[in-house]
Amino acid sequence: MSLETETLQATPPTSTFETLEEKQKFNWRQSWYAVCFLQDLPTNRPHSFSLYDEPFVLFKDQNGQLICLTDRCPHRAARLSDGQIIDGKIECSYHGWQFGNNGQCLHIPQLPTNAKIPVNACVSSFKVLELKGIIWMWPGEAETAIDELIPSLPDWDKPECFNLDYIRDLPYDQSYFIENIIDPAHVPISHDGIMGSRKDAQALELEVIESNIQGIKGRWRRTRTPNTPWISLDFIAPNLILYKFGNEQQGKFGGTALYSIPLGKNRCRILIRNYSNSFPKKIKLMPPWLDHILIRNKILEGDLQLVVEQKAQIERLGQNLKEVYLPLKTSDTLVVEYRKWLDKFGSSLPFYQGYSTSKNVGSSESDQKLITLDRFSQHTLICSSCNRAYQVTNTVKQSCIGVAITLAAVAILADDFKIKIAAISLSVTAIVMSAMAQTVKTHFERSYTRH
Repeated sequence: MSLETETLQATPPTSTFETLEEKQKFNWRQSWYAVCFLQDLPTNRPHSFSLYDEPFVLFKDQNGQLICLTDRCPHRAARLSDGQIIDGKIECSYHGWQFGNNGQCLHIPQLPTNAKIPVNACVSSFKVLELKGIIWMWPGEAETAIDELIPSLPDWDKPECFNLDYIRDLPYDQSYFIENIIDPAHVPISHDGIMGSRKDAQALELEVIESNIQGIKGRWRRTRTPNTPWISLDFIAPNLILYKFGNEQQGKFGGTALYSIPLGKNRCRILIRNYSNSFPKKIKLMPPWLDHILIRNKILEGDLQLVVEQKAQIERLGQNLKEVYLPLKTSDTLVVEYRKWLDKFGSSLPFYQGYSTSKNVGSSESDQKLITLDRFSQHTLICSSCNRAYQVTNTVKQSCIGVAITLAAVAILADDFKIKIAAISLSVTAIVMSAMAQTVKTHFERSYTRH
């Protein structure tokens, strides 16, 4: 481990922590969490999610107001998200109990006509709001919520700004996603041919400008070319990695905001927003589902299995990351700083993997099953654009098969030679269209592999 001593520990950090701050703990309930993009919220049905394995359900009432409740019926602990929305109320599918926007129980079918609904027949409600196309949830007491704590994106409000959104569930916990994203050194290798080229792998200059309980402010740049511009790279606790780039002289700006929500052990959801005023016209005109199957899914899947296996190796060894990792100053500075941030401030989290400390890490049997999730389960089912395109593609495929069979029957039964030829030709065309639809359909189902 001498390499780390020479590289990462020889230089004192750019910012120091005061003794009082070192004793602080990050209160994860006093934070906003991005649940999903507004366009991906299901219409007229509940949306389930979790936060550190606590279950929640999200829906809209009859006035279109967003409602967030604990996803557990107080009657017999069934999931409310398995129910339905009736006149703006969520109904448990087990016995039909209905709950309103504050979690109060409004109807119990099994009660006698004049009986009162029990006072404790209610569920907890939580503050939830929509801001700039993202639905946010505050897991603490509603009256403690501070709207201004929702992290803002510089330049996003400018009228010339255009954004691309992408949502995905991943089979590993939030800290491994953040570690992966705060590490620009892996991109030329892991995403070779998709997002970069392995020929560009090189020593990087990375700096920690500031580090405190609110997060980490950093920057990086390549060293092969002199005077390469710095790229801003910030971790805004607890759930945002923000890349900012641009060219003031040319009036160009942009960034990538990578939000994550810790669904539970070995599960997280990510919401990625790429924004810029310099996207090519063809990108702006491309429907989201096409952008997702051609670009976004491939980028996320370029190293997904690598991270899954990395986490499994670390858990198998049963050692702290400080004992496992051999970090370089020219690639891993921000990664180590993030894990050390968890050491300093993460002790109150339900679970975490810091650099020299950890809490409640490890996989359960049910968590292991999530590792086999494919593109369809992780993305297509929860992305409104891809889900609609998938349904249309599947309908086209089935319709073409039906048409092909019908035309083949016409060709067999027809006496006129010209009709036979026309029916056969059209039947073949329908078969080809069905095959094409099937090819497109697989892009919504199967993960990208290089081999």
